[in-house]
Amino acid sequence: MGRITTRRPVVRLRGEHRVERPDTLVVEEPLELRVDGAALAVTMRTPGHDVELAHGFLLTEGVIASGADISAARYCDGVDDEGANTYNVLDITLAEGVAPPETGVERNFYTTSSCGVCGKGSLDAIRLRTKHSPAADSARVTSETLAGLPDTLRAAQKVFDATGGLHAAALFTAEGEMLVLREDVGRHNAVDKVVGWAVTNDRIPLRGMVLMVSGRASFELAQKAVMSGIPILAAVSAPSSLAVDLAAESGLTVIGFLRGRSMNIYSHADRVHISEGGVDR
Repeated sequence: MGRITTRRPVVRLRGEHRVERPDTLVVEEPLELRVDGAALAVTMRTPGHDVELAHGFLLTEGVIASGADISAARYCDGVDDEGANTYNVLDITLAEGVAPPETGVERNFYTTSSCGVCGKGSLDAIRLRTKHSPAADSARVTSETLAGLPDTLRAAQKVFDATGGLHAAALFTAEGEMLVLREDVGRHNAVDKVVGWAVTNDRIPLRGMVLMVSGRASFELAQKAVMSGIPILAAVSAPSSLAVDLAAESGLTVIGFLRGRSMNIYSHADRVHISEGGVDR
C-alpha cells in the first residue's frame, strides 16, 4: 500500500548540536473489522496484510476454524476528506453455515495488550474452546536451533530498521526455517497476521511450528498460539504469569528471555532438546 511508513519533521539534539530534519515513522491507523456487515472490532495497526490480520483474529477468537469458513473480504465505507477510500474498514463475509460471532466477542473499542480475563475458569474456557489444541503435538526443537531464531527474526525486520517502532512475529519450522514474518505496531496484530497467513495458505493447525516474537509473551499471544495449534512460543523477553498458566493447561511450550544460547523454559520443557557440542540430549 505504501502506507507502512511516513515522514515527519523532528528536532534532533546531540549534546549541544541541534539539527532539524525529517524522520521516518511507522504508520499507525485504526482498522475496523466487520463480519457480515456488523462491526466486530477496532484495532490500531500498521496498514498492510489486513486480510491476514482479519483471518488470524477471527481464528484466534474462535469465530472460524479454517480459511474455508470465510467466503469474501473487502474494504468498504471508510473515506477521507476527499472521498478516497482509507482502507481502514474491512468487511468479512462468513461462508454459508458458519455461525456469527457469539455475544461478547464484539470489541467496540481499541484493542490493547490486556487480555480481559483471569482465573482458572477462563483458562479452562480457552483450552476447551480451541479446535487445534497443541497438547498432543510431538514437536521437538533443539536449543541450538532456538538460539539462532532471534538473530534470524531481527535480520528480517526491514521496517524496524527504518523506524525502530515495530513489533515482529515469525513462524519457524522445528529445524529453524523461517516461513513468514510480519511487523506491526501491535504485537497481537503481528501474531494475527502470521496466523492469518497460515489460514489463507491452508496451514492450520500449525503442527510442529515455533512462533517467535520480538517482545514479551503475554497471555494474549499464548492464547493465539493455542487457538492456532502452535506447540512452541518463544520470546526475547519475559512471559506473563497468566501466559505460563495457560501454556501449562493447554500443552504449549513457552520459552522466554531467548538470547543466544541463554533461555528460560516455563512450560512443557520436554519439547526442547539441549545441544552440547553439536550433540542433542
